[in-house]
Amino acid sequence: MRGLIVKGIGGFYYVKTAEGVYQAKGRGIFKKRGITLSVGDNVDIRILDDKDAVIESIEPRKNHFIRPPIANVDCFIVVFAADRPKPNFHVIDRFLITAEQKGIESVICINKRDLLPEADLEKMKEIYSGVYPVFAVSGKTGEGIDELAHCFAGKRTAFAGPSGVGKSTITNLIIPEANMETSGVSRKTDRGRHTTRHVEIFETKEGGLLFDTPGFTSFDILDAEEDDLQDFYPEMAEYKGKCRFDDCRHVKEPGCAVREAVFDGRISSVRYASYLANMEEIRNRKKF
Repeated sequence: MRGLIVKGIGGFYYVKTAEGVYQAKGRGIFKKRGITLSVGDNVDIRILDDKDAVIESIEPRKNHFIRPPIANVDCFIVVFAADRPKPNFHVIDRFLITAEQKGIESVICINKRDLLPEADLEKMKEIYSGVYPVFAVSGKTGEGIDELAHCFAGKRTAFAGPSGVGKSTITNLIIPEANMETSGVSRKTDRGRHTTRHVEIFETKEGGLLFDTPGFTSFDILDAEEDDLQDFYPEMAEYKGKCRFDDCRHVKEPGCAVREAVFDGRISSVRYASYLANMEEIRNRKKF
């Protein structure tokens, strides 16, 4: 019987099928082959009794993450706060790079919009405008939450972003039955305290599936090469082949169409600064 793993906890997996949810364990062959069963996996199960089952096989995955262990993500909602904590765009863009690499659609969500004047909020939105869909919401008042939820209808979606930006609060507003713990921002470190304990999928009223995960607060290693990095900044695509040099990396080369676009304001200077920071990190990594 075909099903979807909707929760994983304590070595057990809860598989939703057309006939209900079964508690299941994976066959020993998965461990022998080094395969980690993950929430979001489409699987085939063998029914043992009214409640229990064995997972026999996994269908091919669209993508997969080890931490947290989830699979087949269609969309990342990349969340950052307008303030408290102040956004670090270099870190935020690493989530977007990972999404591009994994074939995952990205949506930008600026939470705590009530903490910034409208003019400052608009400047923040302009950084990603025209590159990714951008939503400004308030987890405190609920403003903009319905519009955000509508954008991932029919998709398997995961929230990603730094700690303390309100991912759990937003999830609670979209899916009250998730009843996730929230703990806000530590005054000492100005960072959020992680609260989610396990991985689970909830269905939204718009027909989407939302991963409730304890992860996606950072990606410590930037898995990209110098020549490939530009491919993960979609706004640079239209300038490909327009630079003086075919192998231009858009750093210091003369006749660079991308640098010209940044100077003219066609590409955000904030995004370009992030690109340079990530390029420097890749080059430093290669030295060791």
